[in-house]
Amino acid sequence: MFELLKKRIKNEKGLSLVELLAVIVILGIVAAIAIPAIGNIIENSRYNAVKADGINVINAANLYFVDNPGAADVTVKQLLDSTFLDTPGKIPSAGKVTKGTAGSTAGTQNALTTAAIKYSGDKTVTFNGATISGINADDKKGSGSGNYTIGTAPAPSNP
Repeated sequence: MFELLKKRIKNEKGLSLVELLAVIVILGIVAAIAIPAIGNIIENSRYNAVKADGINVINAANLYFVDNPGAADVTVKQLLDSTFLDTPGKIPSAGKVTKGTAGSTAGTQNALTTAAIKYSGDKTVTFNGATISGINADDKKGSGSGNYTIGTAPAPSNP
């Protein structure tokens, strides 16, 4: 029995240095492919989060306009102060929602206008007369290289 155990211990082999290096190279290749893909996913999710914040602000303004039918527009700060909105996310408090009227560029939908909002590093998104349907129709990816504008209204002179 002792001889059999001794023989088995002699026959056991570990990983050679070449095999270990091959595994490390394979892991490096997988990491080089995966890291940029994960970075793009994060950028896209940040961009989509700002778009969701914009939709939340417009929905809060919809409620505000139901309670205040004579109002023509409302700022994010007013929505916060009057408790129609709990948090604006990344939407600045100076952002404004204009009540949509028949024949306007936004149709009958309410439209959000803001200054440029940084969502990741130097990348920005600006809502420029953006409606809920306009935000939902936006198919840009946040991992692109530019600054984005959502909406079709003329650029605001002082958002």
